[in-house]
Amino acid sequence: MSRSVRVIWDDALTSYDFGPGHPLAPVRVELTMALARELGVLDEVEMGGCAPATDDELALVHKRDYIEAVKRVSATGRPDLAHGLGTADNPAFTGVHEASALITGASLAAARAVWTGEAEHAVNVAGGLHHAMAAVASGFCVYNDPAAAIAWLLAQGASKIAYVDVDVHHGDGVQSLFYDDPRVLTISLHESPRTLFPGTGFPQETGAEGTAVNVALPAGCGDSGWLRAFHAVVPPLLREFAPEILVTQHGCDSHALDPLANLMLSVDGQRTAYEALHGLAHETAGGRWVVTGGGGYELVQVVPRVWTHLIAEVSGHPLDPATATPEAWRRFVKERTGQTAPLTMTDGRHAEFRDFSAGYDPADEIDRAIMATRNAVFPLHGLDPLP
Repeated sequence: MSRSVRVIWDDALTSYDFGPGHPLAPVRVELTMALARELGVLDEVEMGGCAPATDDELALVHKRDYIEAVKRVSATGRPDLAHGLGTADNPAFTGVHEASALITGASLAAARAVWTGEAEHAVNVAGGLHHAMAAVASGFCVYNDPAAAIAWLLAQGASKIAYVDVDVHHGDGVQSLFYDDPRVLTISLHESPRTLFPGTGFPQETGAEGTAVNVALPAGCGDSGWLRAFHAVVPPLLREFAPEILVTQHGCDSHALDPLANLMLSVDGQRTAYEALHGLAHETAGGRWVVTGGGGYELVQVVPRVWTHLIAEVSGHPLDPATATPEAWRRFVKERTGQTAPLTMTDGRHAEFRDFSAGYDPADEIDRAIMATRNAVFPLHGLDPLP
């Protein structure tokens, strides 16, 4: 389905590093790119570099005084708790502005490639820092790169952009920044805010004209329930909204092994979701697709495999799930982390689900979550909430 694909990469993207012991370890991105390279996935794409986002580009979504605060912390390493820098989630470190601006610059490079037509799809797996707010760092995120990419596209003249966030955590920063902007449809599928950070993302948060959409799934939800919810909400809304460009965030912390959350997806379920989003990009947005990474804290068993599948899917050359991981990559994992790498690109699951059109079961908590979202936003889009 894909014509031209650009993967944005610079080794300096791994400089976004909160230090030893922090869950957001940059080795996860390093291992991803190494696995994609060893499997030949990067041979199917054009590699592109990036420059740090400028202050003006950052100011598309962030307050100027916040950018200056990040720069001060970056120069001194001293915390600024008023701006969320120096907390356990967002430790202060020297060079934090430069590292954060580069990640944002990578997502802007992806957006620029798609907007200009240089690439049909573009991906920045180091991006997806969706919790950063206009004037405060939050949830491991200093600058909000997907929001900056969306704002830049709007500034170029895009009239309708859809953002779909499949991270286990609510995409609160992106939602907040576009909550009152009907040009941007934000859809987030996440673990219920009753059991997980950031405590937002209830179905009743609907934004301007129903353009904020939240699917809050119960802890323990696995592949079949998650995919049922996805297909019950995302495709009909994207078809109705008809965006010019689709922007997606692919946090893989919904995996059963992730240490920070409580959903139970497999690599296979996540790969199936990427396939669905690829199809929807072509069906609803003319193939224009900007892709970012996101959360994901099982650094060896999950993130490298899932995001390698993501790049392969974006490239139009998806990997057979039964593919073995290369021996050279397994050795690199051992040398780099001391851990034993997975042997194949699958968890051995069949990511099947029963479509919501078959009927609503009010006794099922996943179906209740689906209906809460459909009841909240479908009528605002002229859609029938009932299956």
